[in-house]
Amino acid sequence: MAASAIGLFASFFLGSFFGLVTIINPPSAIPLFNALSAPLDERGADRLARDASVYVFAILTVSLFAGGLILASFGISYGALRIAGGIVVASLGHGMLFGRDERGTPEAGAARNPAFFPLALPGISGPGSIAVIIGISTEIREIGGWADTLIAWTATVAAIVCASLLTWLVLRSARSISNRLGPNGIEVMTRLMGFLLICIGVQFVASGIRTFVSGI
Repeated sequence: MAASAIGLFASFFLGSFFGLVTIINPPSAIPLFNALSAPLDERGADRLARDASVYVFAILTVSLFAGGLILASFGISYGALRIAGGIVVASLGHGMLFGRDERGTPEAGAARNPAFFPLALPGISGPGSIAVIIGISTEIREIGGWADTLIAWTATVAAIVCASLLTWLVLRSARSISNRLGPNGIEVMTRLMGFLLICIGVQFVASGIRTFVSGI
């Protein structure tokens, strides 16, 4: 039983963490962060990185637990959500792979609270990451058994925490990272993440089709 619980925790934690890190792709937010933090000193930039990471955690956690209620209120099935989410994720990955990042990046001075908008939303936790999280929540709700469900919820929240912490570490080091990687290094990483996103999107679509067909 213990081994089964550990395996379930590891499965949801690793799947959620790598899925989120891949689609969030923290280095891709470095140019936007540098633009927003340009007029700030080191302390202000650190505060901006911290606040943005907290907002990312809040957005993804709310999406995880409220996603099911939103789907139920609109009569959207889990299978349909996974298919739609997979298409969104694959589309974002296609844009990143072929040099067209489709996540919104409004102007740096467009908001009074840049840590939330545009940095956290949609710069970091955009439609793709929200779709991934809601898709994971649908998988958790289909597990059955309160113990296994609780383990899956805990693992996914832990993955969101770790992804948010990683985002914070990257953002607070954004200035030094951008100097070391340079534009070419960030571009290579973005394209690699784009290819992985396409793979994740296809997997979501396949899983959604299975769920959708089995429910007919």
